[in-house]
Amino acid sequence: MDTKDLATFAAVARLGGMGRAALALNTVQSNVTQRVRRLEDSLGVALFERSRSGARLTAAGERLMPYAVRVDALLEEAGRAARDDGTPRGALTVGALETTAALRLSPLLASYAKAHPQVDLVLRTGTTAEMVERVLARELEGAFVCGPVLHPELAASGIFQEELALLSAPSNRTLGDVLGQPGLRLVILRAGCSYRQRLEEILARRGIVGLRRLEFGTLEAILGAVAAGLGVTLMPRALVGPAWRGGRIAVHGLRPAEARVQTVFVRRHDMPCSSALAAFQKHVVERKA
Repeated sequence: MDTKDLATFAAVARLGGMGRAALALNTVQSNVTQRVRRLEDSLGVALFERSRSGARLTAAGERLMPYAVRVDALLEEAGRAARDDGTPRGALTVGALETTAALRLSPLLASYAKAHPQVDLVLRTGTTAEMVERVLARELEGAFVCGPVLHPELAASGIFQEELALLSAPSNRTLGDVLGQPGLRLVILRAGCSYRQRLEEILARRGIVGLRRLEFGTLEAILGAVAAGLGVTLMPRALVGPAWRGGRIAVHGLRPAEARVQTVFVRRHDMPCSSALAAFQKHVVERKA
């Protein structure tokens, strides 16, 4: 198999058509078609089902796709390693929980960018499950996620300590008021959010299960929904300071074992640590509050 053929195959799969892949690769469609056919001939299987609307992966193509993505990532990684002379420079893509990005990272990212102007830093946000998956897929060099993370392919370092609290509308004066109200609902981020899982576990230990869920896409939307009395959520206490002081949200403390959570930075064991990433990790550890 030729690596360029694999890259062309991945582009067609990602974009859903030979013509669209040709535009993205800055070539003509006949070259794309030729490379895909050559790859299919070498493997002895059809990789796409062609139609007027585009190209869709066959079962064989679905099986090949993760390897094509991995090969492309490894080639890019190899190029970065060869060019890395010890000076932090070039692209650095890391991930973080949305709560961590909002609460902890802004000043650290600003000071890192000032200290290392040759680094092109990109931050992606998402849930713990999404970030771990992207680190494993080599799409991110590392990510800040909710610990603990136990995975044989990942190294995890503790970075921040957070205190979680249950948030509700201000009409609920005590935690008992919150948990005793009829029609209690959870206001949460999408599946894969570690705080969502912890909230469900905390309530389950109190015998409260099977609650209806309201899913929102942003932290601001969640806080607004909680303030409006639509349900309860779980977040780091420090993140809701302004809303708490303004009387819009009631903050209910939890038992220490339930409230304490560690944010960890995860990266692949087998992925070389670039100079940019090494400098970033050192910067965060030395300057975190």
